[in-house]
Amino acid sequence: MIFRSWLLLLLVTSIPYSVYAAELAPDFTLPGRDQPIQLQSLRGKVVYVDFWASWCQPCRESFPWMNSLQKRYGDQGLVVIAVNLDKSRELSDKFLQQVPASFSIAYDPDGVVATAYHVKGMPSSYLIDRQGHIQNSHIGFRADSAEALEASIKTLVQQH
Repeated sequence: MIFRSWLLLLLVTSIPYSVYAAELAPDFTLPGRDQPIQLQSLRGKVVYVDFWASWCQPCRESFPWMNSLQKRYGDQGLVVIAVNLDKSRELSDKFLQQVPASFSIAYDPDGVVATAYHVKGMPSSYLIDRQGHIQNSHIGFRADSAEALEASIKTLVQQH
């Protein structure tokens, strides 16, 4: 029961964690909506990697925010990649019809990349600097904590 309560807390709250800060982000190549997405090819850009699933309510709330991030900072070098962990692509497609994404979508149905990133809850996000190092990691999404996360993104995109 304690484990379930802890897991529920992770799913509904927004918790920053920096265990992996400054580590080199694990590289990955995943199928995308239109073409494969490879993290290594984005070196030199600031990358926001977000792991999500169709059943995740906070993910529904984070997608409009990530759309606005991509729109505001894309020209400054930000790339948002949302990595879907659903076993069925139909589930993610249904989600995306309801909550459109103007950023890259990748698919990790076996959770291989999620395991490499030690994903512990939905959504989990990783902010990667232009040199490929994780600068910030976060579990969950709450609008009241998005401002601080955006400040971190803004700082990184302004650095060259």
